[in-house]
Amino acid sequence: MTKIGIIGSAGRMGQALAAVVPDLGGTLVGGIDAGGDAMLLARVADVLVDFSAPSALETTLAAARSTGTPILIGTTGLSPTHHALIDAAARDIAVLQTGNVSLGVTLLAKLVREAAERLGPDWDIEIVEMHHRHKVDAPSGTALLLGEAAAAGRGTTLSETRVADRAGLTGARSDGTIGFASLRGGSVSGDHQVIFAGTGERIEIGHRAEDRAIFARGAITAALWLTDKPAGRYTMGQVLGL
Repeated sequence: MTKIGIIGSAGRMGQALAAVVPDLGGTLVGGIDAGGDAMLLARVADVLVDFSAPSALETTLAAARSTGTPILIGTTGLSPTHHALIDAAARDIAVLQTGNVSLGVTLLAKLVREAAERLGPDWDIEIVEMHHRHKVDAPSGTALLLGEAAAAGRGTTLSETRVADRAGLTGARSDGTIGFASLRGGSVSGDHQVIFAGTGERIEIGHRAEDRAIFARGAITAALWLTDKPAGRYTMGQVLGL
């Protein structure tokens, strides 16, 4: 069976990952947290699954590259510098980085991209997300993933169209922008809604996570898929064959 190592094993997601590994045909060979030996874990694992913190990513990638171990990265809040490190690592190992490992969200992103492409620029796009009170980044990685899908459908980039902060007298909505609203409270695992607002009509498509285990199952499914892939940067869409 495929040997899986978890980085960020003591966190909520790390514990959920450990719980589903046996059910999906893998073997948990260990887990580390802050101060743990990433190199040692990489040596004994067939694939690494990282849900830790952005500050740990450079060390984790260096260990994975040194041992030739594929890695799935589900950590959110990554900067352009982190993505550059991932791109560099993908020259030597298989890397799958995503803002959301849910198979349902992966399909949702494809639908969002297609809707944005077909509806055109006359439809305004707004993305609303809600998470539990402990989440530290906003907008969520999933919301940004959906925004990137919408932007790609319009033939542009999210960096050119993103609006994430509206307060006070902001003026009328700018054409072509993609807006974000982030809500925090309670124990919400993750709610995401993409709104396409036209003149006189509105389309709303979304995803509601009812159990953290869906993310764990998606992550381990993707990690198992990644194990025998050649060096490169992969997506959750490829896991589903989209």
